[in-house]
Amino acid sequence: MHELRRNNRRYMPALDGLRAIAVLAVIAYHLNLGWAQGGFLGVGIFFVLSGYLVTDLLLATRQQRGAIDLYTFWVHRVRRLVPAILVMLLFSVAWLTIFDPARLTKLRGDIWSTFVYGNNWYLIFHNVSYFDSFGSPSPYLHLWSLAVEGQFYLMWPVLLMIGLKLAPRRGQLLLGISAAAAASALAMAWLYEPGTDPSRVYYGTDTRVFALLIGASLAVVWPSRRLAANTAHKAGLSLDLIGALGLSAMLYMIVKVSEYDDFLYQGGFVLLSIVSALTIAALAHPASRLSKLLSWGPLVWIGKRSYGIYLWHYPVIILTNPEVNTSGFDGTRAMLQVTASVLLAALSWRYIEQPIQRGCLSQLWRKLREQPNCWQRLSWKHWSVSACCVLLLALFYVGMSGRSLVDAAQAQSEESAANKRIVITHDNLGAASKAHQTEHTGSHVVKDTTPKKPKRSDAASDPIKKPGSPSADDPLESSSTAKGGGQPKSKQTQQPNQPSHTDRASDKKQNWSISAIGDSVMLDVAPYLSKQLPGTVVDAKIGRQMSAASDIIQGLKQNGKLGRYVIIALGTNGIFGEKQLNKLIESLSDVEHIIFVNTRMPEKWEGKVNALLAKTAAAHSNITLVDWYNATEDHDDYFEPDGTHLVPKGAKAYAALVADAVRSLSEVKKEQPARQPGSEHSSGKESVTPPPSGKTPATKHS
Repeated sequence: MHELRRNNRRYMPALDGLRAIAVLAVIAYHLNLGWAQGGFLGVGIFFVLSGYLVTDLLLATRQQRGAIDLYTFWVHRVRRLVPAILVMLLFSVAWLTIFDPARLTKLRGDIWSTFVYGNNWYLIFHNVSYFDSFGSPSPYLHLWSLAVEGQFYLMWPVLLMIGLKLAPRRGQLLLGISAAAAASALAMAWLYEPGTDPSRVYYGTDTRVFALLIGASLAVVWPSRRLAANTAHKAGLSLDLIGALGLSAMLYMIVKVSEYDDFLYQGGFVLLSIVSALTIAALAHPASRLSKLLSWGPLVWIGKRSYGIYLWHYPVIILTNPEVNTSGFDGTRAMLQVTASVLLAALSWRYIEQPIQRGCLSQLWRKLREQPNCWQRLSWKHWSVSACCVLLLALFYVGMSGRSLVDAAQAQSEESAANKRIVITHDNLGAASKAHQTEHTGSHVVKDTTPKKPKRSDAASDPIKKPGSPSADDPLESSSTAKGGGQPKSKQTQQPNQPSHTDRASDKKQNWSISAIGDSVMLDVAPYLSKQLPGTVVDAKIGRQMSAASDIIQGLKQNGKLGRYVIIALGTNGIFGEKQLNKLIESLSDVEHIIFVNTRMPEKWEGKVNALLAKTAAAHSNITLVDWYNATEDHDDYFEPDGTHLVPKGAKAYAALVADAVRSLSEVKKEQPARQPGSEHSSGKESVTPPPSGKTPATKHS
């Protein structure tokens, strides 16, 4: 039953049910649940809802009072939005001040920009990716969407007033709003560059406002105050059909669409907004039976608190995830994180949001003015709350105070490292050993998803260290599987007459004809790889993506330094396409063998990179896949706190894994002429077992 409220506006509980679906999708995405790879689309649903409800309110107010009351509208928006976000910021900054002040140093810009509702543009200007970030992501990354909505709430009432003056007829107004929405959608398609990080168009007010405007267009043609329950039966069935199709399309996109699908930025977000608007139209109508379904009590309860849940869930997830996690998804931790988020949002709704919306602050101020000495009669509860507020403000002040000289020096060091490139041969290992640099940790990064890892026994299947083998800590003595690390032995090519460790020691006296192209992870590995395989030329640079490999290979060719074996260890910094990878392989047609090394990183494109590398390697006889991903399962001790870059132990294990793959290939090449036609190695093809597909392992990720 739809109850009536002031201004002749109906309360529509089904829209709260839709809010619940949207916020749950966002939470699933931030928990890295594989079945909700499009969960971030929940924000787009929120945008359409906000555009519809705000415009519906403004038009209803104008109809009743003859004009839009800007002051009242803005005051109500401030009361609704600001207190909850202030409390979340106070508590989270206090937490960081006590438990992780070093991380807080990198987050001050995110926090200050949130206060002025400019967080999205701050992230754009500082090249901060929403989808990918090395190290500990900012717990405030999700606030970009609130900045977009805040800017809309500030500007839209004024623009709507102007629009109503210039185009008083509903058709004219609808045409103007639609034209503005189309311009925004075209801006997204024009600014988007396929194959690159899409965060610019994802964050931008200019490229996302079309969703809010599509909601506003719906309010013009479908005002809630004019929708009657006594609709013909056939019309009601049509509404239910439209709503069901729209809801199904939204859920399908949440499950199937990836943040790196070009389609999404070239019309996909517009399609999401349109189907969201159709669903809202059906749910807003009192004759819709679908609205009764989404008016289910638990959904409505979550929907009413969806703003607080959205505010709290991401800081809770980020601040309670382990720094490094190679063990996979932890369901217990995820349930506790969701429970804590909902509990905090419920407390915020009960004790902060509702009282302030009802005017408790105005009443308190009036009481203090009328009775100056009333504070003397405050109860112990009031004094306790006041003391907590003072403590939170004090911790906030301490945490947000200016940066120290040490912080500035650290930031300068990170900036100077960002463009560093080192070409390493066996003659300059000293420089390589000093080359370990990590990309930006914290929120300011622009980087680029995740097979499920197979179970294995530590003793029998660990590709880094086996019973009776030398320790992986010694790069000169380490032993590991040849390729497809972490794969069951039955799925790998068996190498007859493999060299013993003493044979390998003699191998190291020779100069190998190897070129290794990589990024900052390869910088970690380079000294140990060059010791394992003398003569290796390593070309590595922080932040390098696969798109740069072709130019590197061309330069090595021109200088006569391209080896017989080429190691490609890229994918940490961004996703790439199949065509791009095939073009790279064509440029290496003259080399004897190509070795791909897949990735282990807490980034959402990890699985896509690894799956594409495995698929490509399996399709080419001259490509071997070294499976670093499976080789590092349950090896948190290999990684820096960012979960990607390597400590010496991990770098040595990586080098040993790659070196053993090269040696195994060399042995196969030596034995091939002696083999009979039709044997498994006669074609020179190395079998490659792709990493099994599955859910992304739990990571600290916006």
